[in-house]
Amino acid sequence: MAAELDADLEAMSREALIAEVKRLRAGIREHRDSTGHDLCWHHPQLWGLLPDPRESMPVVPEWPEFMAGCIKYRQSLDRELPDRVRKVGAYEGESPAETE
Repeated sequence: MAAELDADLEAMSREALIAEVKRLRAGIREHRDSTGHDLCWHHPQLWGLLPDPRESMPVVPEWPEFMAGCIKYRQSLDRELPDRVRKVGAYEGESPAETE
């Protein structure tokens, strides 16, 4: 299945591939370098794909502010994705991709 998802890469020129890599790296760096509530998930494996080392750890809010941010985030999902399938059951440490 991964081959099908990446089929568009076969038709890209060298310049287009370089531009795509730079775009993806910029997105990963933006997420990696975010702090507080802008950092929804801690993904060191994703950040490790970058050639540049991680120089600092993210700033994490204290528990009350963190939980308030989680509630706001979940409320935004109800507004923005009202028809999305909802997971029933307790959280058991899985990543977001595993709950779909």
